[in-house]
Amino acid sequence: MIAVIVLTPAALATGRRLREALPGARLHGLAGRVEGADIAFSDAAEHVRSLFLAGTPVVGVCAAGILIRALAPLLADKRAEPPVLAVAPDGSAAVPLLGGHHGANSLARQAAAILDCPASITTAGDLALGCALDEPPPGWRMANPEAAKPVAATLLAGEAVRLEVEAGDAAWLGGLVFAEESRWAVRVTDHAVEPDDGELVLHPPVLALGVGCERDTPPEDLAHLVSEALDGMALSPQAVACVASLDLKADEPAVHALAAALKVPARFFTAAELEREHPRLSTPSDLVFRETGCHGVAEGAALAAAGPGSALILPKRKGARCTVAVARAASGIDPLAVGRARGHLSVVGIGPGAEAWRTPEAGAAVAAATDLVGYGMYLDLLGPAAAGKRRHESGLGAEADRARMALDLAAEGRNVALICSGDAGIYALATLVFELMDRERRPEWLRLDVAVMPGVSALQAAAARAGAPVNHDFCTISLSDLLTPWPTIERRLQAAAEADFVVCFYNPVSQRRRDQLARARDILLTGRPAETPVVLARQLGRPGETVEVIALGDLAPERADMLTMVVVGNSETRHFTAAGRQRVYTPRGYAKKL
Repeated sequence: MIAVIVLTPAALATGRRLREALPGARLHGLAGRVEGADIAFSDAAEHVRSLFLAGTPVVGVCAAGILIRALAPLLADKRAEPPVLAVAPDGSAAVPLLGGHHGANSLARQAAAILDCPASITTAGDLALGCALDEPPPGWRMANPEAAKPVAATLLAGEAVRLEVEAGDAAWLGGLVFAEESRWAVRVTDHAVEPDDGELVLHPPVLALGVGCERDTPPEDLAHLVSEALDGMALSPQAVACVASLDLKADEPAVHALAAALKVPARFFTAAELEREHPRLSTPSDLVFRETGCHGVAEGAALAAAGPGSALILPKRKGARCTVAVARAASGIDPLAVGRARGHLSVVGIGPGAEAWRTPEAGAAVAAATDLVGYGMYLDLLGPAAAGKRRHESGLGAEADRARMALDLAAEGRNVALICSGDAGIYALATLVFELMDRERRPEWLRLDVAVMPGVSALQAAAARAGAPVNHDFCTISLSDLLTPWPTIERRLQAAAEADFVVCFYNPVSQRRRDQLARARDILLTGRPAETPVVLARQLGRPGETVEVIALGDLAPERADMLTMVVVGNSETRHFTAAGRQRVYTPRGYAKKL
């Protein structure tokens, strides 16, 4: 995510424009001076330093000197620095300060396009050469990054540098003037080579690794087979663009561990897609066809990922429980444009709705998602975080449809966030997702990577606003009998009353359910006084928030609605007034130590 730093009200408009247009941006504002920020901070220098150390790209809508003075003590290795950009508060200039060849120049150009201002690029290579040797296109890698600077300096001085292209398409270097002879060189190759003095070695993304393996193959077995295969042909792992396989292997840990180790995407193909490569296979197998629907997994996946015009340079090599093959593309491979990724579904609890109550993990899941699924109001609560995402919404009460839609979209290889208010696992959709997967057992669902991101629940938010009413044993009960029969709810109420639990009521009343809250009140009154404090918290973290404390004997259906959290204290719960506010707490026994 990108941190857009705003220190003054005068810079707020520019900061908001950047937040709305830069993918994954969050507005960080100085507390007391900047209203409406996603994240507030009190010490600007310390906040900027913490973001920098965490590797977060920083766009400071402020004077460049503020960022320079804050970060100067931290500057050590320029190859490890995240992008840092200074933008004039009035939006008149965008200046990359640090990490120019690691994203800052590109970020400056993006900001300049948004604000219609100049991007003040100062790095010599970009200005004089039109490209940066140490910032090659996506997928390209440098075997010896330390050689980029002297080779670029040689070009800037007008001295001769030769170009050797052994693999891939080096068209991005076309603006440079090369000579046929020189001790300085740029070598583009997919082989593992020992660079000569004065030689910069670049590896283009031209190799596709096709792999197959038995279920639960140890990751080290597949990694060892691949390493042997590449070493045997003197091929560089840095020229590998992706790891490819059959979609039946999309949940295979060994495949994903290999892709992670090589720092490339894992991509998957259907059996029908791999079978189209049958005429190009070196070792087609009828046995494999009977088991999978295609005549070759490793070879077929390598060729499918490398695309038309590619060549199989390493036919299938077999290990004890796995296989590997390598194909070389004629130019380059864009791994995100071939096959599909393993689908990812995040079931995200966004808390009551306010950005400040959203966990960083939840925010990161939303930022990474390509698709958002949820009840319309919950998607609206995401605000700018939903910008640029495919939005799939459904009405209240269509929970099963939403969960199925999220699973189906993820099964297409998308990164999906299923948005829930509060906590995803408390009266929300996490349970429904797993129940559907368990009941329907659809293979494409069972292969998904599913994660649950917790959020601040309504009971936590209500308790925090009121004081500390759930600081001792408590329980939660939903009063909706749409899914749970009322006799079951009634038994739980009676047990809570007998055990003297603090009780948090979800779904207390609706337009059609008007008597459950009163009946619940009467049951709880059998075990605690009528004066017991009750917290009524409505629209928490949203405009129109109200928090009220009443007595249990006064609790009536008209005091609450579906947007209200009802927290009923136990027989020990106390309340008092301080600084004009009612405070509610449940003692935990510390009085014995006071």
